[in-house]
Amino acid sequence: MLTACLTMGLPVKAFETLEITFQGSDTALEETLRRTSLLQAAKDEGVVDPFEVFTIARAEYGQLIGTFYEAGFYAPQINVRIDGREAADISPLNPPGAIRRIDLVLVPGPAFVFGQTQIAPLARRTELSDDFTSGSPARSTVIRDATSDAIDAWRDRGHAKAQPDDQQITARHPPGELDVAVRIAPGPRLRFGQLRPDGQRRTRAERIVAIAGLPTGEVFSPRDMQRAAERLRRTGTFASVALREADEANPDDTLDINASVVEAPLRRIGASVEFDTEAGGKLGAFWLHRNLFGGAERFRVEGVVGGIGSRSGKLDYRLVTEFSRPATFTPDTTLNLGTRIETENESDFEAQRARIDIGLVHRFSDELTFGGGIGVLLERADFGPGLDQSRDFKLLLLPLDVTWDRRDSERAPTRGFYARGELMPFLGLSETDSGARAYADLRGYRGLGQDNRVVLAGRAQLGAVVGAEIDRTPRDLLFYSGGGGTVRGQPFRSLGVTSGGVDSGGQGLAALSAELRVRATENIGLVAFADAGYVSERAFSGDSDWHAGAGLGVRYNTVVGPLRLDVGYPVAGDTGRGFQLYLGIGQAF
Repeated sequence: MLTACLTMGLPVKAFETLEITFQGSDTALEETLRRTSLLQAAKDEGVVDPFEVFTIARAEYGQLIGTFYEAGFYAPQINVRIDGREAADISPLNPPGAIRRIDLVLVPGPAFVFGQTQIAPLARRTELSDDFTSGSPARSTVIRDATSDAIDAWRDRGHAKAQPDDQQITARHPPGELDVAVRIAPGPRLRFGQLRPDGQRRTRAERIVAIAGLPTGEVFSPRDMQRAAERLRRTGTFASVALREADEANPDDTLDINASVVEAPLRRIGASVEFDTEAGGKLGAFWLHRNLFGGAERFRVEGVVGGIGSRSGKLDYRLVTEFSRPATFTPDTTLNLGTRIETENESDFEAQRARIDIGLVHRFSDELTFGGGIGVLLERADFGPGLDQSRDFKLLLLPLDVTWDRRDSERAPTRGFYARGELMPFLGLSETDSGARAYADLRGYRGLGQDNRVVLAGRAQLGAVVGAEIDRTPRDLLFYSGGGGTVRGQPFRSLGVTSGGVDSGGQGLAALSAELRVRATENIGLVAFADAGYVSERAFSGDSDWHAGAGLGVRYNTVVGPLRLDVGYPVAGDTGRGFQLYLGIGQAF
């Protein structure tokens, strides 16, 4: 027998003492009962009003008997004594005016096991848990889960209105067995009817139907309903999306689906701040419209000023616009239109460029997406010794990309991997060569320890430009190493190549990064990292060099992602300039 007594040092108005006595040897059950006790919670919260305590005491029976049933005990004895009187025997019409002491006595009785178990009829190939078999502990949660599994199996086969029709549960005290018989009523096999939107204010109903992509006329499937809801949420137009089945099927065995939506605020503004010791500060601001034409179209305008306080002393400017329209051609295909106008002032070149893209992104699954489109890039660049060479680049682009994302979290992953591949053939006009640019970004994550408090993270980047001479390739398509995106501890874009006496980016890139992430507290994380980068004149041939950096960082969780502060130091190569500081939002990768 274990007894716990909680008392107050000084007398109070009411509920001075709660004594819980558990007459049994199952310590896990005792802990569960204490944790779920309403009276224990009231005591911890300092509830002293006599009527409120009395009401809680009477509710304690139902609370704890449910806990006993979940553990497989079907003959418990529960006594709740208020100043010596059983709470169940006290009339609610005449509650006690004061309560000093409550004694809670719990006797679990024998543990039951399953005797005869049956859930029928079952859909084909339905497998119930091995816990729902004769001789296993007769926990009520097991019965509930097995019944739910049986219903889900029928629903997966189109029987949307499957439900328990009858159940018989018999506790046979000797020999301590629980017989369970549940009958399932599958109902008719139904097909999807109409999607009926409700709650929208600005979004056209027909666009909600198109975006959801509910397969009207096809056999009902819970997974198809879930996909439809995910498509609506993914637009960002809606703050809340809930799809519910109609109460009754239609006479033609179709089932309408009600889509209740709550629209998010129409507009949003935001700002960003980044800092790099070499490249200086970068300030950005954006304006976003979530529903431009009433069809969940998104329009975003972002302006960025970079190079603030940089070693070069020159500022960079960027203006980007993005327009996206979901459910173009198919529910899983998004149309994207984008423009970018920018200036770049680096140590080996200065450039002004404009780019326009139009493309489609198709989502094959929650993890796999593919994109393709067409674009135009115009760039005027000054490069060479003293920036004495000028060239106008004009290209027709055919960008293609594929992304496979199996991370458990986009902001702070602890397991899984991310892979993205890009291939962009380009047709050069005027003084520009034709060729292709390829790039791959591979990332992996593995959590260690309890609750993944330690995470190993790794990243590999590969890039190549083929088919074009380096001096007839736009600066925008060449590769550099150094800085927060490749090698921390090395100055931003400090590693390139020298071709024909001209410093520039290279046509080949390889970069590796490794991080050890440790969650010190709920909001603070510590990071140790090591990065290395390699750049070559041509695609992994010709003039080449490599460098490396390492350092430590701190992460602080915020509502928009972890605030990142990294300090790196060069450990290999001749491009280093001492400690480098990096500040931004989100993990490095």
